[in-house]
Amino acid sequence: MATNPLRPVLLAAGRSHRLERVVARSVLTRSLVERFIAGSTEREVVGAVADLLGSGRFVSVDHLGEDTTDAAQATATVDAYLSLLQEYSRLHTPRPPAFPSNSGRPPAFPLEISLKLSALGQSLPDDGHAVALANAHKVCAAADAAGVWVTVDAEDHTTTDSTLAIVRELRKDFPTLGTVLQAYLHRTEQDCRELSGPGSRIRLCKGAYREPAGVAFQKKADVDASYERCLRVLMEGEGYPMVASHDPRMIEAARRDAAELGRGPDDMEYQMLYGIRDGEQTRLVSEGYRVRVYVPFGTQWYGYFMRRLAERPANLTFFLRSLLTRS
Repeated sequence: MATNPLRPVLLAAGRSHRLERVVARSVLTRSLVERFIAGSTEREVVGAVADLLGSGRFVSVDHLGEDTTDAAQATATVDAYLSLLQEYSRLHTPRPPAFPSNSGRPPAFPLEISLKLSALGQSLPDDGHAVALANAHKVCAAADAAGVWVTVDAEDHTTTDSTLAIVRELRKDFPTLGTVLQAYLHRTEQDCRELSGPGSRIRLCKGAYREPAGVAFQKKADVDASYERCLRVLMEGEGYPMVASHDPRMIEAARRDAAELGRGPDDMEYQMLYGIRDGEQTRLVSEGYRVRVYVPFGTQWYGYFMRRLAERPANLTFFLRSLLTRS
């Protein structure tokens, strides 16, 4: 993966409150942000969720906020998710049958939330791991009572061991808990083998953080090849693969593997980002596939948005290209 020459500029811009105010007031930029961020308020995101559910798609909502520096911030994030779960209850989506199902795979919940453990206190000094585990457990308990799935997001490689340890602990009480694995990490194929047992849910993405060559593949071709290997492991496993990609090649690879291994449309799902390839999302739904849309919202959209552009050159190109087409 080539280095983004604009990375230092974009990251610096992401820390500038003055530039944030300028960007927020720009009509052009605001339209771009609204394309990919489902608003800053709970009411706005719930409206977007209702529209997506009405189109036959599923959702996973991410309350934006990373790099939590104190326990109060982590508590505020927990409270935001608890409030969102209360709002979810107003959408009146049917609750799937109890887990486990006869197939050993979890029934699909249309509503989901995505948690970043860094936002729940994982990086706090001394006891960050324990704080994040306790906070995640509280959110998972509320989600379970509401009939909502939870998936734990992946972040940079330095957090992977802690994140997967927390996921394993949480799954003792919440067996449908999902997690994200990033195909560009060298370790991920083995992680897929270890985590694809009965009832598991793995969201496989390529990965967007800038990682060193010692832990991650650097060339696109190598990342793509790793994704296809990891996808095959998940498809051969006993869990529920979640194919998080906009890449037509990966979408077709998932379709091919599923057909070869006897997986039906209810035994997996595709996942895409809010505002990206909307036409492809609805096309897959029309063909009978499950499609879940990852929906970010919150007041911290600016830093999130700039970091996504800075992480890889492909992100910047992809977002700019997406302005020209919704297909």
